[in-house]
Amino acid sequence: MPANVRSAALGVLMVLAVLAVLKLASGFFIPLMVGMVLSYALSPLVDWLQRMKIPRVVSAGVLILGILGGLGASVYSLSDDANELVESLPDAARKVRDAMQQGKRKKQDSTLESMQKAATELEKAAEEAGGNTPATRGVQRVVVEKPRFDLREHLWSGTLGFASMVGQTVMVTFLTYFMLISGDTFRRKLVKIAGPGLAEKKLTVQALDEINAQMQRYLLVQLVASIAVGIATGIAFAILGVKHAAVWGVAAGILNLVPYVGSVAVTGGAALVAFLQFGSVNMALLVGGISLLINTIEGYLLVPWATSKASSMNPVAVFIGVLAWGWLWGVWGLLLGIPILMAVKAVCDRVDHLKPIGELLGT
Repeated sequence: MPANVRSAALGVLMVLAVLAVLKLASGFFIPLMVGMVLSYALSPLVDWLQRMKIPRVVSAGVLILGILGGLGASVYSLSDDANELVESLPDAARKVRDAMQQGKRKKQDSTLESMQKAATELEKAAEEAGGNTPATRGVQRVVVEKPRFDLREHLWSGTLGFASMVGQTVMVTFLTYFMLISGDTFRRKLVKIAGPGLAEKKLTVQALDEINAQMQRYLLVQLVASIAVGIATGIAFAILGVKHAAVWGVAAGILNLVPYVGSVAVTGGAALVAFLQFGSVNMALLVGGISLLINTIEGYLLVPWATSKASSMNPVAVFIGVLAWGWLWGVWGLLLGIPILMAVKAVCDRVDHLKPIGELLGT
């Protein structure tokens, strides 16, 4: 077998093995990547506090506790509105279903009446033709019973899910804290083990600097975009008279961090709730259209332009990469796909036999 064919086969097998490991060990890699991304986002603040003569151990702990406390206070303050909003969703879905069925009935009334008349005439003709035939034997009726609702099973599964979420949150919190207090320890270790020559150490430093800069610029762009989307959504919904506009603004800002899926979820939910509140399909379309317009301007004009400036990455390659990571890790893959691609590109641009991959990801 030629050497190039063997190399290609081994490369394909290696890629498949890596994908299998990432898929099977997602419970390990997802918290690790989330902790790394959070440490990149918070490290500038910790560095600034350290320059203000505050130890990293104290500043990192206060910063993380402040973020968790702020999130908890926000959730608690908006919990009543959020609960009322969630409770109204089944009624909205029922009203939408009734409206759709009513519209179908109006369109089908004339057709159904004519078909029913034709069916009645055919039935009468069949009865007259077969009046002397013996009665047909009855058909045995079969009833399929659904399994009973097991409350203990649902409580157990819900408890396991909640415990898993709490465990992952605690794991990510401590991992982020330890990464923040370590500072540039791992950076110096990576430079030390990069190779004996000065060229290898220089390339490692350049790659780490680029990963750090691109990651922070990307996270800043996403943070500003999410805040802008949340404020714009809340103001627009308040002007239109939608209830719980503040909750919708917060939800739009948070879900904006999830590429492609978040905007669709906010648009569909807002349209459904608007139909429940106003009882008008036109008003539901208006609210959903405003939400879609805000997300379209942000997601397809402003953020791609700012992201391309911050990372110098090809939008097509980014889209395909995000889909691939979403297939591997679900929603977490959609969130972490772009930062991972940035790190991969920074490394590939400085390794000779990986430069084609960096060129493929670049603009």
